[in-house]
Amino acid sequence: MKMKTKRKALLLSLCAVLLVVASVMGTMAYLADSKTVTNTFTIGQVKIKLDEAKVDTNGKPVTPAERVTTNSYKLLPGSTYTKDPTVTVKSGSEVSYVKMTVTFSFAEQLDAIFAPNGAALTSIFNGYDAAKWIYKGETDDKTANTRTYEFWYKETVDASAGDVKLDALFDSITVPGTITEEQLATIQDMTITVNAYAIQAANFADAADAWNNF
Repeated sequence: MKMKTKRKALLLSLCAVLLVVASVMGTMAYLADSKTVTNTFTIGQVKIKLDEAKVDTNGKPVTPAERVTTNSYKLLPGSTYTKDPTVTVKSGSEVSYVKMTVTFSFAEQLDAIFAPNGAALTSIFNGYDAAKWIYKGETDDKTANTRTYEFWYKETVDASAGDVKLDALFDSITVPGTITEEQLATIQDMTITVNAYAIQAANFADAADAWNNF
């Protein structure tokens, strides 16, 4: 009888131990931990400025020197006019490709003046350096009677350390002395419009890939 009592007591003790173990293990199963990783994304940017020297109607720079986005000229045969469209890639911009376009109005009338002599409209540009601004072709808009010439800057531009002023596309324009008064009358109020563009270089194979996706 005493033996049965001892066995029963031992069994109850084991059950109690097992119960305690089970209870502890059950508590451990609910212990948990967590970690958080926060990623902060800043937005990249590409910013440019396009300007040219301010001039009077005779194409002479004003004093003191200023940079503007619009000029007006009085055209005379044989005259040269300061015009130096210049792009500045602003500080903090991503590494970028840059291009410029030059659009002439009155394209048909200008062809009548220049084409007989085999000259392109870009022949009026002075100081153009083909090694710095690569000529990429022209596009005619017959409806608008315009012609646009396109130029790509020779390399990518890194403005991470500060503003980067690029070489001017050209520095002046010259009206040929062979143009007559009658011919000038056909291009009254003609405009030359210069536009500048920039696009990130990252994630593009080259400039052609970038501008194809512009």
